[in-house]
Amino acid sequence: MSIVSLPDLLSELVKLRKEKKSLVLVTGCFDMLHSEHLQFLASAGKKGDYLLLGLESDKRVKQLKGKGRPVNTIKKRMKNLEKSGLVDYIFPLPEKFSTSAAHELLISQLRPRILAVSSHTLHQDRKKIIVERYGGQIRVVWPYNSKISSSILLADL
Repeated sequence: MSIVSLPDLLSELVKLRKEKKSLVLVTGCFDMLHSEHLQFLASAGKKGDYLLLGLESDKRVKQLKGKGRPVNTIKKRMKNLEKSGLVDYIFPLPEKFSTSAAHELLISQLRPRILAVSSHTLHQDRKKIIVERYGGQIRVVWPYNSKISSSILLADL
């Protein structure tokens, strides 16, 4: 498992593609790593040979989750994910990762066989179109549990 930059990951993927390895991609905030995250990642990892995780920047987490977020910086979130042992490559997503064009650029570069999502992932229809355009497919690998989330955990503190 390693924390890498996107350019370094792209270099590594050249080798993996030659070896015909299948790639699974997940993206997200993973601000406070909890049991649902771990189960989601374990399930996603079973769908291919290598699990790639694109982690949202601190700026994007704040935009997505609001004031007081992220609780953990991107460096801390990367270290926590690395310690989980569930992900092969962790890389930071661009700060401007909110558009379909940004999503398409990432998918065109990584060309995952599977984009793994949970049942509550937003914009699955748009993501499906993009992933299929580059030879992959979207898969729901974990059901949403409305009783456990980082936001709920924070509210309980």
